[in-house]
Amino acid sequence: MFNKWKADIAAIRARDPAVRSNFEVYWLYPGFKALRRHRRAHWFYNHKRYFIARWISERTRRKTGIEIHPAAKIGKGLFIDHGTGVVIGETTEIGNNVTIYQGVTLGGTGKDKGKRHPTIGNNVLIGAGAAVLGPFTVHDGAKIASGAVVLKEVPENATAVGVPARVVRIGEQKISPMDHINIPDPVSLALAKLEERIATLEK
Repeated sequence: MFNKWKADIAAIRARDPAVRSNFEVYWLYPGFKALRRHRRAHWFYNHKRYFIARWISERTRRKTGIEIHPAAKIGKGLFIDHGTGVVIGETTEIGNNVTIYQGVTLGGTGKDKGKRHPTIGNNVLIGAGAAVLGPFTVHDGAKIASGAVVLKEVPENATAVGVPARVVRIGEQKISPMDHINIPDPVSLALAKLEERIATLEK
């Protein structure tokens, strides 16, 4: 647990230019406070002390504005920046060195049983107000834009934007707007058809 705390503090210091000291992170950062309390709640949950685990979780939500279910599995180096309104569901799994901004929801669709929340890989960034909903994987190195609503798997090193989210870049390669397979929302499909029609008329 203490090794994870050290990794969490190091991650915050590496990614937040406003940090002045480890002491400041430990006592004043709500994201770190919520994560520290979650690790304690998770220990109680794994030892079948469910009431104590949920009590710690609920007190943490009231104090920090961050709700993490005690059953959620979280790796090292998670940075929850600002944090207000973050919700992490029961069967969520988060890898190492993930960054989450305020207002993010890692939730379910309300229809599934068992594994119903997302699995977040290593080195993933999730922008403010994004919602990742369902039992799929956001793979290593992916970036979720602010306000995106992700409803299906995101490939490794991909960037997903929009409502519903679509992949616009994988690594350094942009996804063509004419590729209808990777543009699932109707607005983008209509724009792609207009672009194709304009190209035809120009010829």
